[in-house]
Amino acid sequence: MMNWKKLIVMLIFCTPITAIACDICGCGVGSYYIGILPEYNKRFIGLRYQHKTLQTHLGPYSNVTPLTTDETYQTAELWGAWNFGKKFRLLAFLPYNFNQRIAQTGNGDKNGLGDIAVMGYYNVFTKSATVKSKLLVHSLWLGAGIKLPTGKYEPGERLAIQESPNNFQLGTASTDFTFNAAYDVRLNDWGVNVNLNYKVNTANKYQYRYGNKLTTNALLYHKFRLFHKFTIAPNAGILYETATKDVENQKYEVAVSGGYSTSLVTGVEFAFSKFSFGANYQSVVSQELANNRAKAGNRLMLHISVPF
Repeated sequence: MMNWKKLIVMLIFCTPITAIACDICGCGVGSYYIGILPEYNKRFIGLRYQHKTLQTHLGPYSNVTPLTTDETYQTAELWGAWNFGKKFRLLAFLPYNFNQRIAQTGNGDKNGLGDIAVMGYYNVFTKSATVKSKLLVHSLWLGAGIKLPTGKYEPGERLAIQESPNNFQLGTASTDFTFNAAYDVRLNDWGVNVNLNYKVNTANKYQYRYGNKLTTNALLYHKFRLFHKFTIAPNAGILYETATKDVENQKYEVAVSGGYSTSLVTGVEFAFSKFSFGANYQSVVSQELANNRAKAGNRLMLHISVPF
């Protein structure tokens, strides 16, 4: 992170573009939480690790029953970004998923390639001014993306888990789209970043469509530069997600789907001259998922990246 004006540009990409298959909980396939991007002028490549948990087959009042299932979703992801001039940036994600399910009725594992995603962003404006000897910078970016059906989807999984979200999949078998807006304002080393993301899901060839989803978040951040060699940038804020119910055969709503979730977000980024490392933790404080038949746990993301 060479300077904070550039970091402002990178921060607008922190929109939590979260799970489509689990609607809100952030588990399973299609989870593209970006966090704060490494600040490189042209391009970078890196690895990310994400860990999420979910309880399903809960009772009518979210109580644990003998049928309750504990699910863990881990993703190792190759990701990167390319800048085209000062106005455009392209991001790509290549995930490999590790899904695990533990239940009294039997355990299960699914490992394999997930759904590849590509996202593009356009800088509408980046303006700066001096306010009482302090530098004020604000930016607005708009973007859109596409998720490809490269991960394996098993329709039999849906038939076997009627009272549980259709989440234990490596992919959705559908081509889906995201539309994003981000506004960032910074006064010297303090800043606030506000993001809005809407995800439009299409029906797959098995006539199953995951619910569309709205995500919004706000982050407060600050930068500390140490010994002129590296930068530490802690950040914290709130994340709210809401999704409509899934639909089968173009007209039947899936009862155990949709809902909302609110999480407190904390993170930190470390940047050196040749690589960047970051961590992000999302603590769920309020939720109502899948008609109260599912409960999401807290989430963790780690990443490391290098320019090339």
